[in-house]
Amino acid sequence: MQKRPLEAGIHRKLGQELSYSSYLCLDKVLTAQQPLSDPEHHDEMLFIIQHQTAELWFKLIIHELRAALRNLAADDPGPCEKNLARVRQVQHQLFTQWSVLSTLTPAEYAEFRHVLGRASGFQSPQYRLLEFLLGNKNGDLLSLFQHDPETTAALQQALQQRSLYDEFLAFLGRLGHAIPDEALVRDFSEPYQENTQVRDAILKIYQDPQKSWTEYALCERLIDVEESFQLWRFRHMKTVERIIGYKPGTGGSSGVGFLKQALELTFFPELWTVRSEIGISE
Repeated sequence: MQKRPLEAGIHRKLGQELSYSSYLCLDKVLTAQQPLSDPEHHDEMLFIIQHQTAELWFKLIIHELRAALRNLAADDPGPCEKNLARVRQVQHQLFTQWSVLSTLTPAEYAEFRHVLGRASGFQSPQYRLLEFLLGNKNGDLLSLFQHDPETTAALQQALQQRSLYDEFLAFLGRLGHAIPDEALVRDFSEPYQENTQVRDAILKIYQDPQKSWTEYALCERLIDVEESFQLWRFRHMKTVERIIGYKPGTGGSSGVGFLKQALELTFFPELWTVRSEIGISE
């Protein structure tokens, strides 16, 4: 094999200025994996990295969703579409990485599962924030984080503010679509409830997309996000079933049964129900 010589212009004095490693804080990132099994079980490293990676992707999704909320509130749908398109691509990464964790067999996981104690992904503050931003509001979940005032405050704020769908409906209302007041002025700490008038307004958008192309395109970007999220939930549930069967979760939930219930939750109900009406002659 031929040896590729280093080009003369390649910078080599890395200790004197910002470098790849220092910019990315790799000294912190690559030392954050601390297996607790003793002796260390080979597969615990996979389990830790899988979940740390997911948390990093959650952080980016939250970053993009907050930007999407700001852009909608400012009546700037173009950048919002870009935010949601990026979210979908990140969700694809989260979905496909379940295949890596699926290489962990039940026998292998049983060797170190005990070191988790009562720790569980259900306790992830970022995942809870992500769901609040998407509209799955549940104030009871704040009790999980009462030991952490900063996290509780961030979740409380997201709980009380408009979700992505609330902001989208407000945007439609400002454009003149017939969004009723009860969908616009409500207790945002409660989950959004499907509204027939909202469904009718969205149906009109789908019946004449050329007239409302911006709104039409945003509807489809929102569907992209929810569909991807539901696929992630399903893959999560099946991965858990594959590895631990129907044993209870480490955090005290029923495990697979609890995860199955999440598959019935929807963020943007009218965007789904309207599909049964499109193309039906009056």
